[in-house]
Amino acid sequence: MIQYLYLGRVDYGEALRLQEELVALRTAERIGNVLLLLEHPPVLTLGRNARRANILASDELLAARGVTLHEINRGGDVTYHGPGQLVGYPIFDLRSLRNAQGARLGPVDFVRLMEEALIRLCGELDVAAGRIGGLTGVWIGLPPGAAHGSPLEKSCGRTSKDAPTGERKIAAIGIHVARGVTSHGFAFNVTTDLRDFTLINPCGITDRPVTSLALEVPDAAALPTLQALAHRAARQFGAVFGEPVEKLDSLAALRAQAQTAPAARPEAPASGSAGQELPAPEFPAPEFPANDTPLQVPPAIERLRQLPRPARDRPISA
Repeated sequence: MIQYLYLGRVDYGEALRLQEELVALRTAERIGNVLLLLEHPPVLTLGRNARRANILASDELLAARGVTLHEINRGGDVTYHGPGQLVGYPIFDLRSLRNAQGARLGPVDFVRLMEEALIRLCGELDVAAGRIGGLTGVWIGLPPGAAHGSPLEKSCGRTSKDAPTGERKIAAIGIHVARGVTSHGFAFNVTTDLRDFTLINPCGITDRPVTSLALEVPDAAALPTLQALAHRAARQFGAVFGEPVEKLDSLAALRAQAQTAPAARPEAPASGSAGQELPAPEFPAPEFPANDTPLQVPPAIERLRQLPRPARDRPISA
């Protein structure tokens, strides 16, 4: 099951602390897979691969416009978050999920399924969306029926005749994975003030603009509220990941579940964002590659694969 919670507008620093708390709880198996949905005040985030040159504004200009800056551990470059943008933070254990072949999901598969959920969400609103090969995220303005390097890539819905032309990004994605548990996630432009994107080169991309649902929907008056879209997004996550979805009433309800659930892994107390003692892993979580960084088999393991099979695996002659 995927449980989800819409939190409204949350300060970015508070959201980071909340993710740390929930990652610890998920790692200890005190909670299941949880999708946090919210929006942020204006903020720029720098991923591990970010280049400071992709922030075009000075520190003084950012301060004057009330934009804060955070360096974080997700994959990707620089991203903007602000009012009118639906942000999703899936705290999922990849080992609890399976791909179409029945194998455990890897980070790349997980990102592709997140994209698929947002593509389908656009389709609900008659907005054509799809992927561009080699560029993580969800895009508008692709050629009809275009597919760019992945069996899941497609375009669904239709584009408003008044929408901008050319390929443009409507959702950015960047994740972090530690001990199989994901954090960070997606940013989906709904009624976002796109002028704030002039502060940066979004995700380091300079040749394609960003867009929002407000610019793309055929009938802007029919655009759902951010909260209504959050519920729709959660349903699409459930459909794409093949899991039932349950709405949580509050963080308190989620924390109450954690307090009553038996711990399945070693843990140690850690202070949560509400000042209460919360479980956390005993050892620091090693960092795994994030986003679209493939995992490679270590050379030592590859050499072991070349060794002859043990004698007990060989057939015995009669």
